[in-house]
Parts: sequence; structure tokens; C-alpha cells
Amino acid sequence: MRIDILTVLPELIKSPFEASILKRAIEAGLVEVHFHNLRDYATGGYKAIDDTQFGGGAGMVMMIEPIDKCITKLKSQRNYDEVIYMTPDGERLNQGIANTVSLKENIIILCGHYKGVDQRVRDMFVTKEISIGDYVLSGGELGAAVLCDAIIRLIPGVLGNETSALTDSFQDNLLAPPIYTKPRDYKGFKVPPVLFSGNFPEIEKWREDQAYKRTEERRPDLLDD
Repeated sequence: MRIDILTVLPELIKSPFEASILKRAIEAGLVEVHFHNLRDYATGGYKAIDDTQFGGGAGMVMMIEPIDKCITKLKSQRNYDEVIYMTPDGERLNQGIANTVSLKENIIILCGHYKGVDQRVRDMFVTKEISIGDYVLSGGELGAAVLCDAIIRLIPGVLGNETSALTDSFQDNLLAPPIYTKPRDYKGFKVPPVLFSGNFPEIEKWREDQAYKRTEERRPDLLDD
């Protein structure tokens, strides 16, 4: 998979890709992540990428020309499956979306800033709009990092255990069950005996029951789906 991230603040988004699982995935050649500073595609001495909005109103708007130049250049080099715009009014990111996007070969992620991008960018280039929640950030960079983490960890070979991602919360519309490790008894808080019984069908049944119980208690809306 190749991910091209378009931003006005590349220094803000680079750090998550320089550590942990994301770094290992890049070093292993399982994913390529490239950062593109939109100011490099701006004209004029000040390399402006934003201007006031037509019709008046507070806040600046990202201009279409630098974004057009960047996307057009990238598309001249390869085909892209999706051009994703990170925006508060996009479709809310969930595990299903992450699963789908993780199967793509090449994607562009556009990070909004200021009041957002000129609507014509969305009309001309964007194929999917994603939000990470019902709140507003100062830019789309942190949202893009969240999206990348969610999809990269699903790429085969990224996690040490290939089945690990399949048992995460939301994969089957249930929250993950409780998990335990050593010691069996810590200050009177004990691990459920079934987990070291050796009866794997019984263990799986316990986990399924606990996942359903936790979902019913914390996120009953998931069961409606």
C-alpha cells in the first residue's frame, strides 16, 4: 500500500510514523507513506495556500490551485483508489471503513486546515470524506494519523500475530472481552479460572459471552446493527 498525505504542516504528522508499529511496517516495505507540503505547490512570494471566503465570513479557506497541482502531479505518476478528505462533516470512521480502506493499493489523504478547503476540491477530486468524531480539530493531520494507524495495522504482516486484528473491538460489532496475563492472583483480584482450564471451546464461549455482555453494557447501539 502507498499513502500520500497532503498537508500544510508535515512536521505535525510525521512523528507517529517514526515509532512503533507504523515505523516497522514502513521499514519492512509493507507500506509506503509520503508527505507533501502543499506550500510547495503555491505561487507568489508568500506561498499562500489560503484566502478569505467569498460572501464574507470569519476564517480562511484553502485555495484549490495548490491542491489541484499536487493531486494532478501524483495522479500522473500512478492510479489512486481513493482521495480521502479528513473533515468533521465526513462519514464517521469505524472498523468497517478501516477494513475497506486497508485493502486499497494507493490512496491520497488530504488534511484540511483553517475553515476547510474550497468546495470545488471536494467536488472535483475527493472520493471519500472521513471524520474521526463529532468535534473540530485545528487541522486534519491528527485525524489522518488516526486513519493511517487504523488501516496500516490491518495489512498482512504488520502485526506479529496475523489473527490479532481479527479479535479487536468492533470487528464483529462487539467490544473485545476482558483480557488477563500473569499473575493469576494480584492483591485478591483473580483471573477467571476458565482461562487456564485448557478447555479451549469453553474459553471461546466465555470470551463471546463477555464480549456480548460488555457491548450490551457500554455500547448497546452496536447490537442494533
